[in-house]
Amino acid sequence: MTTPATAPEDDGTSPPGSVRPDLLLSLRGWQKAAYRAYFGRPRRDFLLVATPGAGKTAWALTVAAELLARREIAAVTVVTPTEHLKHQWARAAHYVGIALDPRYRNAQGRTSADFTGVAVTYAQVAAHPVLHRQRTENRRTLVIFDEIHHTGDALSWGDAIREAFEPARRRLALTGTPFRTDTNPIPFVSYAPEPDGSRRSVSDYVYGYGPALDDGVVRPVIFLAYSGEMRWRTRAGDEIAGTLGTPMLPDQLAQAWRTALDPDGEWVHRVLEAADKRLTEVRRGMPDAAGLVIATDHEDARAYAAQLRRLTGRRPVVVLSDDPAASRKITAFADSGDRWMVAVRMVSEGVDIPRLAVGVYATSVGTALFFAQAVGRFVRARQRGETASVFLPSIPVLLGYAAELEAERDHVLHATPDDAEEQALAAAQRQRDTPDQLDEGLPFEALQASGHFDRVLYDGAEFGTSAAEEDFLGLPGLLEPEQVALLLRKRQAEQLRSSARAGSAPAWAAPPAGDPAGPPAPVTRENLAALRKELNGLVGAWHHRTGQPHSVVHADLRRACGGPPLPQATAEQIRARIDMMRRWAVSGR
Repeated sequence: MTTPATAPEDDGTSPPGSVRPDLLLSLRGWQKAAYRAYFGRPRRDFLLVATPGAGKTAWALTVAAELLARREIAAVTVVTPTEHLKHQWARAAHYVGIALDPRYRNAQGRTSADFTGVAVTYAQVAAHPVLHRQRTENRRTLVIFDEIHHTGDALSWGDAIREAFEPARRRLALTGTPFRTDTNPIPFVSYAPEPDGSRRSVSDYVYGYGPALDDGVVRPVIFLAYSGEMRWRTRAGDEIAGTLGTPMLPDQLAQAWRTALDPDGEWVHRVLEAADKRLTEVRRGMPDAAGLVIATDHEDARAYAAQLRRLTGRRPVVVLSDDPAASRKITAFADSGDRWMVAVRMVSEGVDIPRLAVGVYATSVGTALFFAQAVGRFVRARQRGETASVFLPSIPVLLGYAAELEAERDHVLHATPDDAEEQALAAAQRQRDTPDQLDEGLPFEALQASGHFDRVLYDGAEFGTSAAEEDFLGLPGLLEPEQVALLLRKRQAEQLRSSARAGSAPAWAAPPAGDPAGPPAPVTRENLAALRKELNGLVGAWHHRTGQPHSVVHADLRRACGGPPLPQATAEQIRARIDMMRRWAVSGR
C-alpha cells in the first residue's frame, strides 16, 4: 500500500477555520496526524484506512466541520452500507454540530433546510443516481463514503456512485478493511501499477491494528478455537465423519463446518456455554461487557438465542435483517446492560457497540473481509486494559485469519488476460473464490457434532496444546496486551511442565501420565476422538516450533507412517503417528 511514511509535522492550513477547539483537542494522536495529512495539501479525494474501532467517524466529521467552517463546502452527504449506520452517523454528527437527515428518501427530492446534509445507503444511491447527482451539483458538497469497499460489490453500484458523486467538491473515503477478493475497481480510489501488471490501491493515511493496539485504541483479541468430531450424511446417502482442524477436501470441510454450527449439535452448545462463562469472567472487570453471536441465517439465530436463554435464564436480543425494529434494538442493546445479542450479518460491520467484548463466530462465511469486519465489532477500547475474546471453530482458514490479524491488505486489481478463454476462466475462478458460504448450498444432513476446546491464538502464536479449557476461560478481562501474552505463556509452561518427562523430549512431546506399557484401551468413538485430539495437539506444537503448516505436518506423518487421512485412520495408525511426532521432537528431525 502506498502511503506517507510519516505524517506531516505542520498542518499547512490556509486560513484557519472556526471549528470548535474542543473537537481538535479531543482527537487521538493518529486522528490529529491524519487531520494534518488531510489539510497538508489540497486534494479532492482522500482515502483513510483505519482499523475498526479506531475512530474513523469522529475524524471524518471533524474534517467536515472544518471544511464547513472554512466555507469550502456547504453540504455533507454520508453514504453507508446499512440503514442502521445512517442513524449512527447522524447521532455522531449531532455532537459536532452537523445536522444530518438519516430519514431522507429518494422520493422526497429535497430535505429540510434545517439539515446540513443527508445520510443515505449505497443501495439508495444506486436506485436513483441522477437524483443524487443533482443534489451534489446544487451545493458545494463533501461526500463521506463509509466502508468504501462496498462500492466494489457490483459494477452497478460502482457506476452509480461515480455518476452521483463525480461533481462533489470533496470526497472522503473510509474503510477498515480495504481488501477485496474480486477485481471490481472501487470508485474514487487511486491504483498504482505493480511489476506483475496488477494495480494496488493507494491510501492517503493508514492506521493499522498493530499501531492501534500499541496506542491502547483497540483491545487485544484472544481467539479460542474449538474442534470436535463431525458426522453428516451426503445427498447420496453416504455417512462421512471428519474432525475440525484436520486436512479435508473443500466440500468435506464446508459440510463439517456447517455440521458444527447445527443448533441441535453438541458443538454449538459447548461453545455457547464456554463463551457465557468467559463473559462472566470479563464482567468482573467490565461490569457492562456484552457478547455477540454472529449466525449464518435467521433460523440458526433464533435457535442459538433459545440455547442462550436456557443457559442464562435471560432472553437475548435477536436482530434480524428483515426486522423493521432492528436499528432500534441495536441502539437499545448498546445502551443497556444485557448480556447477549444474536444477529446475522447486519451487525458484522460498522455497528458501534463499544461494550461488546465476547464474540462467537457461528457463521459459515469464510472470507477474509467478513472475518475482519466481524472481529472489528469487539476491538473498540473504552479504557486501557480491556480484552476481547472471540470463539470460533477450528477451521484452517479462520485460524489463519486470526493469526494474521495485524496484517495490512490492499485492494489489488489483477491484470486482465488478453485471451477470451482465459478471461472466462478467471471469471469462473473469481466466482468460486468469493462465495459468502464455503459450501455454496451443497445438500447434506448433519448427524452429530461433538465439541471440545482445541487451542488459543493470540498475537500470531498458539497456546493450549495440553491446557485445560477453564484456565483460558478464566483469564482476567482487564489486561494490557503484554500481560495477555505473558499470562498465556506462563500458564502453558506450567501445564506442559506438569506432563514433561525429565530431559527426554520437549514438554509438549511427553506422553500423558499413566502406564505407557499398559494395554491400549478398547477402541470406541470416544477413544478415537481423544487420540485425534492428542495428535492434533502435537501437530499444533510442532507448527508453533517450526512454522510448518498443520496440513504439511499431517502429510509428512502419513508419508512416514502410512495409512489414510486422519478422519479415516484407525486407533493403531493414529498411535503410530503420535509416536512418530515424539521421535521427531527428541531428534529435532
